[in-house]
Amino acid sequence: MCRHLAYLGPPVSLRSLLLDPPYGLLRQSWAPRDMRGGGTINADGFGVGWYPDDGDPVRYRRAQPLWSDTTLPELAAVTVVGAVLAAVRSATVGMPLHETAAAPFAEGRWLFSHNGVVRGWPDSLVPLAAGLPVRDLLTLEVPSDSALLWALVRHRLRAGAAPGDALAETVAAVSAAAPGSRLNLLLTDGATVAASVAGHALSVRRTPDSVLLASEPFDDDPGWRAVPDGRLVVATAAGLDSRELTVA
Repeated sequence: MCRHLAYLGPPVSLRSLLLDPPYGLLRQSWAPRDMRGGGTINADGFGVGWYPDDGDPVRYRRAQPLWSDTTLPELAAVTVVGAVLAAVRSATVGMPLHETAAAPFAEGRWLFSHNGVVRGWPDSLVPLAAGLPVRDLLTLEVPSDSALLWALVRHRLRAGAAPGDALAETVAAVSAAAPGSRLNLLLTDGATVAASVAGHALSVRRTPDSVLLASEPFDDDPGWRAVPDGRLVVATAAGLDSRELTVA
């Protein structure tokens, strides 16, 4: 089912977000605390995307478990970021095991992650996929439910939808086509982050100048707050809004 997080705020090291917290993504790759029936570990790859010097995001993705990568600790210690999206992956049975299947997916300024599963894949989403440009289907990074969800979200972003609306509309359409799907989606452009909570967990921790959204709290800070199921969160480093989702 995967685990993911997004951070916006003053520059911090990647290490302080991913590796150092006692229950961070490193630990969640082998001992998550809130998988909710979606597997036991997240060892099928990982990815990190961040924004250097206000440019388009840089990604580092691998198909191996996060704990087995010997390069990331050195990279994370010297990389300082003010916006990041990262994820560890637990692949659904039958899905490809390749680094292109690991979030974050990207286009331009956008980074995207999916924590969950689409029920009845791939047949359940054939009608929705038919509404996408053929080129988008031919150029999917990988034949997975997460990659198609990204294509659906991206199609709405290209049409001018706000990030929160793009997620909300995608969740409504996919949950109607594939009831019972888990659709925790995470999207950022480095200034705003939007997240859906549909079938899985999400927690938020705010400070006066930062926001952190994560599948589960990565430490025991009392500032963490669980987001109720069926909600959409849109946040910047300065504020946060929440509204109800339409979920079948």
